[in-house]
Amino acid sequence: MSDNTAFDSEVDASGLNCPLPILRAKKALASIASGQVLKITATDPGSRRDFEVFARQTGHELLQVERGEKNWTFYLRRR
Repeated sequence: MSDNTAFDSEVDASGLNCPLPILRAKKALASIASGQVLKITATDPGSRRDFEVFARQTGHELLQVERGEKNWTFYLRRR
């Protein structure tokens, strides 16, 4: 996946530290339908681990993780 990956909703959690990126993603996931994809952008260095654990615990599918120069991009498919 890359910047042209299809997604249904987007959350920009740049500049926010744990647990705010997860909380923003959780709120956004609640507003989309099952099977839809949420794109999250975060700058917190711990966010990769946080989103891996979040996906495992909630059953949402972590489709892709991209490391940018100053941020992370995550694609989560809602269960």
